[in-house]
This record gives sequence, C-alpha cells and structure tokens, in this order.
Amino acid sequence: MAMKKIIAIILYIFLSGVVLAQTSNTIEVDTEQTQMITEQNFDTLTTQPTNTTFANACAYNSSERKKKHFFKAGVEVIGINAFVNLFDRYVLDAEFAKIDFNSIKHNIEYGFVWDNDKFSTNLFFHPYHGSLYFNAARSNGLSFLQSAPYAFFGSLMWETCGEIEPPAINDLLATTIGGICLGEITFRLSDLILDDRTVGWERFFREFLATAVSPMKGLNRLLNGDAWKVRNEYYKYHDFDSIPVILSLTAGSRYLCDHSNFTKGEQNPFVSIGVNYGRVFELEENKPYSYFAAEVTAGLSKNQPTISHVSMLGRLWGVNLQTGTDMKMQFGLYQNFNYYDSSPVIDGSTEVPYRISEAASIGTGFIYEFPKIGNINCLQQRIFFNTILLGGSMSDYYRYIDRDYNMGSGLSARLNTYIEFERYGAFTLNAEYYRIYTWKGYEQSNFEEVNPLYLNAQGDKSTAVLFVVNPKIELFLSKSLDLELSVYYFLRDTYYRYYNDVNSSTFEARIGLNYHI
Repeated sequence: MAMKKIIAIILYIFLSGVVLAQTSNTIEVDTEQTQMITEQNFDTLTTQPTNTTFANACAYNSSERKKKHFFKAGVEVIGINAFVNLFDRYVLDAEFAKIDFNSIKHNIEYGFVWDNDKFSTNLFFHPYHGSLYFNAARSNGLSFLQSAPYAFFGSLMWETCGEIEPPAINDLLATTIGGICLGEITFRLSDLILDDRTVGWERFFREFLATAVSPMKGLNRLLNGDAWKVRNEYYKYHDFDSIPVILSLTAGSRYLCDHSNFTKGEQNPFVSIGVNYGRVFELEENKPYSYFAAEVTAGLSKNQPTISHVSMLGRLWGVNLQTGTDMKMQFGLYQNFNYYDSSPVIDGSTEVPYRISEAASIGTGFIYEFPKIGNINCLQQRIFFNTILLGGSMSDYYRYIDRDYNMGSGLSARLNTYIEFERYGAFTLNAEYYRIYTWKGYEQSNFEEVNPLYLNAQGDKSTAVLFVVNPKIELFLSKSLDLELSVYYFLRDTYYRYYNDVNSSTFEARIGLNYHI
C-alpha cells in the first residue's frame, strides 16, 4: 500500500523533469524584471501585514484559479484509482487488486468492515492517498469546500471497486478527513515554491520540489503547460506580505527508550521540518487554513519507521475576542491530524514503545497572547478540545494479519505554552491528552473462527488513555540558528474488557540544530 503511492509520486516527478529539461533551453525570457517583493521580518507571528507590493503579482493566479474544472477533477480522481489498481494488479501481481464485477457487487452488498492493515497504512498512507484526490480538485481551480467531496467519493470508489477485500469504514474516514487536512496543507506549501519567472535548472528544481509536495498539482501543471510557461508580470503563487511563512529545519540525534526498561534504548539521527503559516490573529480572509502549523519528523534508522511523527493543525474559522495592545484572544474551529509511530528498540523488548493516531479530528481552540513583560518578548497560550472520529493506539493483545493496534473514536485536548526570552531563547511546553474508545471488540471464543478479512473489529474492546508531554528549550545561537533540546514523555493506560489492564510509559530525548527560514 505504501509502495504504490511512493511509485506514483516518482512517476509524476520524473515526467516533470523530462518535460522541463526539454523545454528550458527553448524559452525566451523578457529581460525586464518585475519589482521584487519587499523582504519582511517575521520574527513574530503577530506582525501587521503590508500587502501593497503583492496585489498585482497575485492577479494572474487569482483569475486562473477562478476557472473551475469540476469534470476534469473527477476524471483525475478516477484515473488515480485506475492507475493504482492496474499497477498493483499487473506490476505487483497483488491478489487484492484482481477485481471483477462480481467482487464489486459483493463489496457493495456486504458493506463496510474494520480492516487489519498496518498502522502506517491505515493511519498515514490512506490520508496521504486522500490528499491526492483532494488536490486533484484543488489544482483544477476548486475551493476548499468544493474539493472535499472528491476525497470522499475517491475513497468510496476505491473501497468498493478498487480491491476484492470488503470496504473498510476506517479507510473511508482516514482517507476523506485526514486527506483533506494533508491535501490543503501540501497544496498551500507547493505554492510557496513555484515561481514562473525562473527558467533552466532553477525552474526544474522548483517544479520538481513542488511536485514532490503536491503530486497532483505538478501533474496538472504539466497537462496545462504551466510547468514551463515564463511570466514576468505575474509570477508568484503566494502572498508573503499578507501571509508570512516561517520554515524550520531541524537535524540532530534522538534517544528512544524501551518502554519496559529505561536503561535500554537506541540512538539514531532524525530530521524534522516545521511550518508556521500565516498570522494567528489576522482574520482578514478567515478562510480554511489561512493559518496552520505543521511538523513532520523522519527517523534516519532502518530499525525505526521513516515517518515517526506528524502534527498538523489547521484553522477552519476564527474570531478575535480581544485584540487590544495589552491582550489578544481568539476562538476558532480547527482540524487536527496527529501521528506517532515507533518500532521495538534494538536490544530491547519486543514491544512497541508508542503508537498514537488522531487521523480524523475536529474541535475548538482558544489562543491567548499576553502583553510583553520585561525580557519576555512573547508569551502565548493555546488550548484545544477535539472530537476524534478516528484514532488509534497500540494494543497489548490484538494480533491479527498486519494489525497490532486498536482503532476507535473519542476525544482529545492539547495545551501549548510558548515563552520567548529576548535575545536568549525560548521555552515551549506541549501537553496532549487522548481518550480513545474501541467500541467494537470481539468475543474471545469466536476469534479464531472468523475469516481474517471479515473479523470486523476495531481491536480489543477497551478504553485507552494517553498522555504526551513535550518540554522543549531553544537557545538562540544567531538570528536564524538555534540549539534545540526536547523530551517526549509517553504515558498509556489501557483498560480492557476481556484482558488485564496495562499501564506503560517511555520517553524520547532529542538534541539538534534548528535553522529558521
């Protein structure tokens, strides 16, 4: 499941490179240069906008995006499913992809079940797959709300018609809701990279990177010719003046502890990319994801998952309750996506240290910014309360096909405190609480008698209470470079219906250099 999505991305990027390499030498460029956008200082998220120089630069792209191609977007969604199915069937020779009319009829008549795919497949790669559906619509000019149904119907089509296995309700939820979150964020991030003034190798690398971030946008730019068109007057796809973006790149080493023995663990390198998009208290547009924060951590160890942590928070709507000079306060509706994954540590126990998912989650949030006091340059407090439509937590007993975790629904809460000391550094305290109910369990006596594909259980019937506490210290080395020290504490209490309850805890310590762009 993961491999087919990676290969699809590689194919899109390869096509982009071939076309751009062939056309870059034949493009003639007007030597008159467009006025460059004034560089802004984005040291804080509350700097007021000066959106004057970018008004004309966005004119072309605004008019282009008003051209909505609903039918073309639908064809591309069907094409995604057809391509993945044919690749699985004829290249990978996968049995589940050998569909026919009888399998489609059976899937529709039987209905939805809870499947037993891997943690990463169900709760990360399915949302990523949904982002392709969503961006097939977004890159064809559709709005956020207009693109959302394409994620749903693309997933529904795959679940009923794309494979012979019964459709999975968890896949439909993760692909649709999680796909919307990942899709909108990757769509906006790709806009930061594109620049239609450039030619040659710079243009190639920009298009290559933008396609890696948002494959369907890259494909559509190839189809409509935007990938090699050169424009001097209207060249940007993002207004950095009115919507500032702070990008953080962190590289370092982490120590992951075995949950049963704190003296055992493993050390491996990691890289992390964080994005703060927009001004928190700027609500001039107040559109979905006009403000979001995202972070992705990749482990550089064969023993651990490549993607170990994903955290995404996007504002759907907000209102400022108080915006005076002394105090700022905002209430908003937010979409959340959180993902923690690990594997047993080297020379430790065989148990997984932690696994947590909040793949489909929507809730409310309050953000407070307090007035500057002494050497405290910024003091901000955030509080979020969420409803989890689909989440996941590791199981101590459930072992069936590829699944060793429970799925369910529930609630979560998050507190984030940020204190920045002038010239010295910053302190952040993140605290996360999850309560996930696995409603649909199984009877032990019937467990071995059921066909694995039709077990239809969320996992062990249980209630999982999870805490993640993450203190972090940043020491300013220069204007753009920090030394970062952080610890993640993971605590879990799982109360089972048919088994003994389990309590566990572990931690992960990190040290790295953080570069801000």
